Amino acid sequence: MKEEQLPSFNHRHTENNKKTRLVFRLLNSPAVYVILLLLSYALGYLSAPSSRSPPQPLPSPEILKVGDNLNTQLDNFRVKTHCAKPLPHQLVHQTILDRVFNSTSPYDNFPPAYVSGLLREKKFKGWGSYGEVFEHLIQKVKPKVIIEVGTFLGASALHMAELTRKLGLDSQILCIDDFRGWPGFRDRFGYVNMINSDVLLLYQFMQNVIHKNATGSVLPMPFSSGSALEKLCEWGVFGDLIEIDAGHDFNSAWADINRAYRILRPGGIIFGHDYFTAADNRGVRRAVNLFAQMNGLKIHTDGQHWVIDSP
Repeated sequence: MKEEQLPSFNHRHTENNKKTRLVFRLLNSPAVYVILLLLSYALGYLSAPSSRSPPQPLPSPEILKVGDNLNTQLDNFRVKTHCAKPLPHQLVHQTILDRVFNSTSPYDNFPPAYVSGLLREKKFKGWGSYGEVFEHLIQKVKPKVIIEVGTFLGASALHMAELTRKLGLDSQILCIDDFRGWPGFRDRFGYVNMINSDVLLLYQFMQNVIHKNATGSVLPMPFSSGSALEKLCEWGVFGDLIEIDAGHDFNSAWADINRAYRILRPGGIIFGHDYFTAADNRGVRRAVNLFAQMNGLKIHTDGQHWVIDSP
């Protein structure tokens, strides 16, 4: 009886050994590990609570609200440098020469030899540089000192110089600009040459001033608008007419308007360009509107320019 059962037992034992070896081979297969890994990831993803929850919105940034506490909210953005007593307008030209150019005219011995062949006799380019607003404001204010923030090649500054001459005014025009342009501007203005990364905007501006015979009335201040306006404040250089036409984003326009307004003489006018442009999220318009609202001032526009009268 026992001998008759042995073959059956041996057969089952052999079959079990085969199944065991098959399982070991499968477990040692790389494909099995990949399948198990994917299953584990899928089960973990499906069981995670966040997968069933809707995405939570990011917290909204704090928005400046116009209200009773507006002055408090903007207090950190105010410029509080103490301005010196205003200089007589007759001293402005020499003060800039002394403070900026070591008492020597920047037009002396111009142009330097290494750029003389790279400049055009004249090259005027601007935006809104010949609008009626210039003549209207100059006739109204009869400015002795004009400050322009944002000059580029000097088209509007030299236009104002011509207007003041026609009216018989002895006006000094200070042109604030770092004369560096902006990244990529030479893609549009390839005629402005460059030497070792030095963009020749300042030199072309000065060449334009010489061409217009305006070296006695137009002086560059080749610095950022913030630093130049701060120094004019410290030196007591005030303007009767101030044009703002530099950065178009809100922060730049807001800073320029606030700094410039501190050095505006009583009865003077501050004005600028690009009030209606959509550039930089309408930064200029937002800065002008907010400044006028905070200071109880009225804004006048002519389709391109904005004008704010002093109180």
